[in-house]
Amino acid sequence: MFISRLVARIFEIYTFILLIRIILSWIPLPRNPILDQIQKFIYDITEPYLGIFRRLLPMARIGGGGIDFSPIIGFFVLGIIGNIVVNILQQSGL
Repeated sequence: MFISRLVARIFEIYTFILLIRIILSWIPLPRNPILDQIQKFIYDITEPYLGIFRRLLPMARIGGGGIDFSPIIGFFVLGIIGNIVVNILQQSGL
């Protein structure tokens, strides 16, 4: 059961990091070397995952800007995969 709880927490943490990424894309941060490093770290660990969905679902153009729906799809898929993996681990007794 320890491993299934650990894996569930990892999925929760990654979901939280995705949420932080979305918020950071809406709010401009002041120029600060520490904040820049944190933002770069968050983008580096989330971009490979979100990039999969961006290739499948391009940005929707609205007026002069666009809306990126890849995080919504990413949350949905991450939740499904997380539930499947945790259930498999729990059924196997891990």
